[in-house]
Amino acid sequence: MRALLTLGYGAVCYAVFFLTFLYAIGFVGDLPLPRTVDRPLPAGPATPAMWVIDLALLGLFAMQHSGMARRGFKAWLARLLPPAVERSTYVLLSSLALILLFWQWRPLPGTVWNVGGWAAWPLLALCACGWLLVLSGTFVINHFDLFGLRQVWLDAQGRPYTPLPFKRHLYYRVVRHPLMLGFIVAFWATPRMSVGHLLFAAASTAYILVAVRFLEERDLVALHGGDYRRYQREVPMLCPWPRPHRGGIARPTPRAVR
Repeated sequence: MRALLTLGYGAVCYAVFFLTFLYAIGFVGDLPLPRTVDRPLPAGPATPAMWVIDLALLGLFAMQHSGMARRGFKAWLARLLPPAVERSTYVLLSSLALILLFWQWRPLPGTVWNVGGWAAWPLLALCACGWLLVLSGTFVINHFDLFGLRQVWLDAQGRPYTPLPFKRHLYYRVVRHPLMLGFIVAFWATPRMSVGHLLFAAASTAYILVAVRFLEERDLVALHGGDYRRYQREVPMLCPWPRPHRGGIARPTPRAVR
């Protein structure tokens, strides 16, 4: 019964994540959804309270997403939950933080740029490529391990969790964090950039740059030592230019990257 509950919990967490991910595409792309980064627009101009609410929502997600990924927090959480559901719980709480952002986001009126006609299509295509890079990049490492399904499946079978071997292929030969690059592309490639969208894209990009450089990279160096330092020298963090030298060092497992 415990194994079935663990497996069911992991499946529910994954379902919440996947639906949240799909909604995020529509939210950022301002697709016909109840609430997006640009809708519903307020009746009047933006107020200071609207800016504060949006920044607070972005900050709350950043604190949850990075705070729960630290080794100290994971060690504390391991005393409360079975190890098999630790990753699923992280995925669930990250999804709930995003759902809160979608629900309470205050669209900010005003247009920074607006590209119409045929010129809009390349931007839309680039945005789609960014989201595709994010999703496909999870499968290049191990999608099911990254989102907790592999952990609960092994637990349900009574098998111990085994970390995945190092990999370095496809996107990870070009940049060390292709998922983060995909997010940045998806956030900025838009035919119409509103003030609210600009706030979302700029704050999210700043968070990605700071978190990856000063938190995630530091944890990976501490975990993998010289191997990851060599990987850092050979492969750029986010910018794929110039094309890196392709050595033989493998990239870290997805469980170490979050």
